[in-house]
Amino acid sequence: MCGVGIQPIICLRQGVSSIQIHILAVGKLKERYWAEAAQAYLKRLSFYADVYLDEVPDQPVPKTPSPGERAGVLAAEGEALLGRIKDRDWVTALTLDGRRWTSEQFAEQWQGWMSRGAARYVFVVGGTLGLHFRVTRRADALWSLSPLTFPHQMARVIVLEQLYRAFQILRGGTYHR
Repeated sequence: MCGVGIQPIICLRQGVSSIQIHILAVGKLKERYWAEAAQAYLKRLSFYADVYLDEVPDQPVPKTPSPGERAGVLAAEGEALLGRIKDRDWVTALTLDGRRWTSEQFAEQWQGWMSRGAARYVFVVGGTLGLHFRVTRRADALWSLSPLTFPHQMARVIVLEQLYRAFQILRGGTYHR
């Protein structure tokens, strides 16, 4: 139920959602603790949006890959990712070259993106070597979580947590305080 001061774009009743969010990632969440953390945030986010984890297979990376091997891995993973993105999707790619926001700034960005009325909002998380340039070129926004390097499994959980936090900030919830 919407209340005073709550942004109408995120005023949704339990079980009713018009927002689709897809976390599109290379590789599977193999460790149980990452999968459990992701599930916890998926459950929390279900009040605000329909959220899906979509995984494409990661390519084997040699211990010390040559430039050609690196390019081949990135190209194969990039093709698989691009094959899951639709023309009307709003795509945010996670990359070191992306913008960095505080949680409050990200909430503002997220609200602006939602106001565009995209069919789906897709957050793309690369594999061990990152993302192919064709994926970042297709993206509508580039987001850097931090100058630090994170395992891509952790990046998925951070994206889910920040989306939940953004919804909470926008509706004046207590989670962010």
